[in-house]
Amino acid sequence: MKYDDLLKSGRIRKEDVSPEEISLALGHAERDLKTARSLIEQDRDWSFSIAYNAVLQASRAYMFAQGFRPASSESHKNTFAFMQLALGREYSALMTYFDRMRAKRNRAVYDEVGTITETEARNLLKKAEAFVEMIHGKLSKKL
Repeated sequence: MKYDDLLKSGRIRKEDVSPEEISLALGHAERDLKTARSLIEQDRDWSFSIAYNAVLQASRAYMFAQGFRPASSESHKNTFAFMQLALGREYSALMTYFDRMRAKRNRAVYDEVGTITETEARNLLKKAEAFVEMIHGKLSKKL
């Protein structure tokens, strides 16, 4: 199984997740995209952070649908490690990008307010929209 290392190290755990919880995570991703769009002109940092959260929620929905949940410690990092394996080579560059944005979002939220440029915020939002749509398509048969 391709997830063995993540399971053995305790970064993820096997768990049955209800279709309702999967749908709820996807719903959060959609809500976050809408909010990120509405904020992009007023507050790039928050728009960026919320677009990132849309990616995280869609990733969690996909992870749940595969029967896994991230460990509570470093859950964002563990979710993206899972997605890197789950989506494979085709999406490797995109998942690496999202993981870099995870670190940038952390700095923007906790350390350096005002560091997100308009280009960064718009690029993440555009990629987040496409990603959420792709995950929604992959999960539509499971819901």
